[in-house]
Amino acid sequence: MVALVIAEHDNASLKGATLNTVTAAAQCGGEVHVLVAGAGCSLVAEQAAKIAGVSKVLVADAPHFADGLAENVAEQILAVAGSYSHILAPATAYGKNILPRVAAKLDVAQISEITKVDSPDTFERPIYAGNAIAIVQSGDKVKVITVRSTGFDAAASEGGSAAVEAVSAVADSGKSSFVGRELAKSDRPELTGAKIVVSGGRGMGSGDNFKLLEPLADKLGAAMGASRAAVDAGYVPNDWQVGQTGKIVAPTLYIAVGISGAIQHLAGMKDSKTIVAINKDPEAPIFSVADYGIVGDLFEVVPALVKELG
Repeated sequence: MVALVIAEHDNASLKGATLNTVTAAAQCGGEVHVLVAGAGCSLVAEQAAKIAGVSKVLVADAPHFADGLAENVAEQILAVAGSYSHILAPATAYGKNILPRVAAKLDVAQISEITKVDSPDTFERPIYAGNAIAIVQSGDKVKVITVRSTGFDAAASEGGSAAVEAVSAVADSGKSSFVGRELAKSDRPELTGAKIVVSGGRGMGSGDNFKLLEPLADKLGAAMGASRAAVDAGYVPNDWQVGQTGKIVAPTLYIAVGISGAIQHLAGMKDSKTIVAINKDPEAPIFSVADYGIVGDLFEVVPALVKELG
């Protein structure tokens, strides 16, 4: 058995979720290869070759891979798919855009957002907003899998010495074209990769009140997040949303401020190593998953916490 991991990157550096996906691929048994499809992506290939546990890196370098268009990347995967028993990608917007196309073309059932590998053909994945775990066994010749990065430790980014092999790039499908990209700029860590996250909920009361959390995030070097209720109320941008329909995070420390803990939010952060909840309602569901809870007025507790941090 040989597993193929689809590298997520920006043509200059690998995205962290690729390392978690390599770990999942290694647990499937056999060798692990990585496919880097990009334009001028030699630096990414070099990084991929250093990942512990990777034995080969395939590089498809062509201008029409520059922006990671799903139609082109999927065709490149299909061009090399015959050699692999498992094809895996991170369960990010990138992976979710590409692998369903691959699964459809291969006429197999995709296995989505796995959090555990039980055996080469059996996997675990959360369902019902994380309230149940489904054990899925696949009889397909090729297993097409997206990997929830929070379920697996990241593979070591150094220590490997994989062979790098150039493969023939497929032609541009011509089915789509890159128009533009709007990127949110922030000096804070990226939410899904942050070691500490400070999130606010509807209890913040307004977008202006989210500024109360900034000194706390600054002291801790944390990313800032929010519940869906806060996003839907227009307090903060969509890309701050943590939860089943937002971003899945598992930082070392997650601080939930004014978040009641709806099931959809818990599904996105309950794997955090340490959870601190601040809420005036002692019956709030967030306390059921919190390691430390403070029942009190967030407008008094947060400034006091910042003061204690110095």
